[in-house]
Amino acid sequence: MSRVDDGPLRVALLSYRSKPHCGGQGVYLRHLSRELVALGHQVEVLSGQPYPELDDDRITLTRLPSLDLYNDDDPFRTPGLKEYRDWIDVLEVATMWTGGFPEPLTFSLRVVRELQRRRGDFDVAHDNQVLGFGNLRIPRLGLPLVTSIHHPISVDRRIELEAAQGFKEKYGKRRWYGFIRMQARVSRRIGRILTVSESSKIDIVKDFKAAPEDIHILPLGVDTRVFHPREAPRVPGRIVAVASADSPIKGVSTLLRAVAKLATERDVHLVVVGKPTKDGPTDRLVRELSLGDRVRFVSGISDDELGRLLASAETAVVPSLYEGFSLPAVEHMASGTPLVASRTGALPEVVGDAAVLVEPGDAEELAATLRRLHDSPQERARVGEAGLRRVQERFTWRAVAAATVQHYRAAMDASRGTSEGTAPRPSGTEGAPPC
Repeated sequence: MSRVDDGPLRVALLSYRSKPHCGGQGVYLRHLSRELVALGHQVEVLSGQPYPELDDDRITLTRLPSLDLYNDDDPFRTPGLKEYRDWIDVLEVATMWTGGFPEPLTFSLRVVRELQRRRGDFDVAHDNQVLGFGNLRIPRLGLPLVTSIHHPISVDRRIELEAAQGFKEKYGKRRWYGFIRMQARVSRRIGRILTVSESSKIDIVKDFKAAPEDIHILPLGVDTRVFHPREAPRVPGRIVAVASADSPIKGVSTLLRAVAKLATERDVHLVVVGKPTKDGPTDRLVRELSLGDRVRFVSGISDDELGRLLASAETAVVPSLYEGFSLPAVEHMASGTPLVASRTGALPEVVGDAAVLVEPGDAEELAATLRRLHDSPQERARVGEAGLRRVQERFTWRAVAAATVQHYRAAMDASRGTSEGTAPRPSGTEGAPPC
């Protein structure tokens, strides 16, 4: 048999931004690349800023730098004339200046140029939710393509528009999320799509109008080397959450209101893994609620510090208004920490009966649930043990990588069949093999 049939594959993993500790795209890239290499495949990550942290020296990182217009230390910066390299840079700046978000499009143009220059270096390309127009040219290079959509960003746009106030803010949000129209068009023409839950599949079909038969469900995994119960006792009254602090979709404002109510009755404190903008909506709400030393935000911590923090809490919360999967939910469960999660998106599907579900956006119900758990060590122990059991049975990165390789081979078979003038095999709708 040929390499395509049973040998190691040369995989190009494409990601326009790959923040290593915050945001599902960077976390997914990091763990998938490590496990693919462990299975014997050659992996090269092609990424824009922020670049990923990679766990294995055998993984190659090829930097395809943008102008880094959204750097945390200098967002919406104006580049100097000497920084412009080509017309794609001009397009990137022009889109930013007119209120749009250019990175998915401009990265796709840069990456297809790189793949064209290196034609023959890879057996398959895997797009990590770029969905730029440039991606449509990748199969024309003779390179089979698999695309991951963790959830359609149209959901984020919908929630942010509902939270926006006034015409100016709503118009700004619509312009910022203008790239979603491109992503929807690309998803309808790109072929094999991987997504993380049945909930996300439904939303992709609904919002992007992608063909259901092209979408395959493949849940994510958790790194149990980092996220596991620890011997150290849990900190009394500690509640922990991992969330983008200022993003309305993550529900941090609901959590803050719930903790503010609970803190008048119980000795509790909240640790949020996330970085709020100075004088931004979250920062202002903390002051408005007079939470003071009852809430602490941490960022830039190591994996081991994050693992120890999650395992130190009495209770964990995922208060999101929507989740296409939620890696933090699985990480909390892997830490043996009893989890409270919103009854929305894929969260009920991910946690099953191993977490306490509450109505998204309902601070009163969340406060009442946290109070009940705070007062009941027995219920906390039961929920924590159920979550740990569920992770051990269902969510491992090695299984995710092995199933992903099967999708690579199916895409390669379909590409080979097309090039030979025969009909490709039907893509089907099966999910991942049992973990």
